[in-house]
Amino acid sequence: RYGPLPKFPSQRVWSRGIIILGILIYVWYTSKDGKEISLARQKDVVSIRSQTLDCDSKYLEEIKQFPGCVPVKCGRYVSDKLVTINEVEALLNVAKRGINLGSSTGSASILDLHSGAVSYGEKFVNIYTLEGSKKFITAADLAIYKIVKNKIQHAIAENFGIDSSSLYLTHPTFFSKLTDLEPRTPHDIYWNIHIDKETYESFHYTSLLYLTDFSVDFKGGRLIFLDDINKPLKNVTVEPRKGRVLMFSSGAENPHFVERVTSGVRYAITVSFTCDPSMSISDPVVQQ
Repeated sequence: RYGPLPKFPSQRVWSRGIIILGILIYVWYTSKDGKEISLARQKDVVSIRSQTLDCDSKYLEEIKQFPGCVPVKCGRYVSDKLVTINEVEALLNVAKRGINLGSSTGSASILDLHSGAVSYGEKFVNIYTLEGSKKFITAADLAIYKIVKNKIQHAIAENFGIDSSSLYLTHPTFFSKLTDLEPRTPHDIYWNIHIDKETYESFHYTSLLYLTDFSVDFKGGRLIFLDDINKPLKNVTVEPRKGRVLMFSSGAENPHFVERVTSGVRYAITVSFTCDPSMSISDPVVQQ
């Protein structure tokens, strides 16, 4: 249709060279250590996306003590369809109002509505002792908090094949604000590789609700899972998206870390669940 293609000297040599170069690049890319796989990018809108894993044997042995709470498979799940934008905005405003009453001088600030702990300089204080604390959260805000918690609880139960009534909210469940400031205390170093079950004994299932957008509100700050905490061969990344819920089993099958934020501010809320009723906590209430 377009006539004969133009020819040039040594065309066959050049063609073979390009093919060989392409093969070498492909082999290098697919075989190199540290290859990243994206479970969910910020631009994606995910109804549900998963990566299943074999449960860590120690985690599985412990969780078998609690009938109805043993997962069909361990792994990770992402959904952008659980929480509404109005719910996200309400929780983001609670996080900003509460953390701004205190705020760390370093790179990480937290607000725990259950214990009242909030970052304040280089320490934690009880937010309910600070001036203005009576106005930072309302009964309507707490109702939204409870609705979102219940949605996540039922989603974890559905995706892991367990009974939702066997899951209990546990400590710590908290808002976080991560920045590019230099760390001032060990609590500010949020980019350490860790396993939730080892860091928090009560955890059996972990979830995060992202309240701001990767690449829009902040740079860096992705959550990164490792194949093997001792010898990682590839990483599985999750880019925060406003309203995105990430759910995963808390055992050694899911070693992970949060990439250091390089600019902007990353807000999220960690909502954690236990199968052990003795480790449960109640929903927060408005302080009088």
